[in-house]
Amino acid sequence: MSDLITIDGSQGEGGGQMVRSSLALAVVTGKSVRIENIRAGRSKPGLGRQHLTSVRAAAEICNGEVTGDELGSTVIEFHPAAVQPGHYQFSIGSAGSAMLVLQTVLPPLLTAEQPSTLILEGGTHNQWAPPFDFLQQAYLPLVNRLGPNVGIRLERFGFYPAGGGRVVVDVQPSPRLAGFDLLDAGKVKRRQVSALVANLSAAIAEREVKQAQRKLNWRPDEMLVREVKANGPGNVVFAEIECEHVTEVFTAFGRQGVSAEKVADEVVRDVRKWLKRGVPVGEYLADQILLPLGLSAAQSTDTPVQRGGSFLTGNLTQHSLTHIDILQRFLDIGIDVSETEAGVLVAVQPN
Repeated sequence: MSDLITIDGSQGEGGGQMVRSSLALAVVTGKSVRIENIRAGRSKPGLGRQHLTSVRAAAEICNGEVTGDELGSTVIEFHPAAVQPGHYQFSIGSAGSAMLVLQTVLPPLLTAEQPSTLILEGGTHNQWAPPFDFLQQAYLPLVNRLGPNVGIRLERFGFYPAGGGRVVVDVQPSPRLAGFDLLDAGKVKRRQVSALVANLSAAIAEREVKQAQRKLNWRPDEMLVREVKANGPGNVVFAEIECEHVTEVFTAFGRQGVSAEKVADEVVRDVRKWLKRGVPVGEYLADQILLPLGLSAAQSTDTPVQRGGSFLTGNLTQHSLTHIDILQRFLDIGIDVSETEAGVLVAVQPN
């Protein structure tokens, strides 16, 4: 049995990401992990359905052994084996985020020996998780820049609380991950605000894009209203800014008691903040790309390719700081965070 890494799940951000990242890194490195005090500070501590699905999914893709994999469990112990690429289907059985399950199993599959296909069922657009569109437009293009080719398609929308969404992910792995530097977004190539409604009046979405257009002063042809099919009601507003080197996606969810205009205002606020800051990587994307850059930096390679990389962002969130700590527990890498005139520079490098 390999050395056991113990993670205190109550430290730092203290949420489910500590479980997901620890599991992903355990599978990648072959190191066993014990996670204690899982989500200790949350209103419902322990493993929820989406966390439990992530635990079992991590075990399934490598024939690993796990104890404590039950709802509400605050301690799990996981002993991974070799990654087994293939065809997998993971269903949360609720509106829990399928996108968060993807975050757990994707990293080990990026460098597997054969391609994989994943079918994920659950929530696709959840307020406290990266939605499908963020992964498709912002995150996966950067993952693919490392060398793999990951394609993702949405077959059914899944909003909270009905769920029922379905996403298919095709992973063409790469044995070596090349790093990259992302210090400048480049020129803006395309902008769009999209307001989606499912089983609700289209007037809600129309009010949202009208408010966004008025506040951002973008062109009418950069505004889109979509009525989509889902098992239950749902409403989400996206602002997508595609630049030469990166695409950022900003999101707000409609919810009871919040007007359509206020939902649009939330997206407008985030867009303005990013544009004013002038850094290529927003706070959520910064958190997401730490792990794949860490995997690149940790690889031993004799080929003359860049390992790891760097990016410029704003202030790091507690989520990101916790993520950095977990990465350095599993991987022999250095992560340097420094303040510059242009923003916060994060450098992920081999030790």
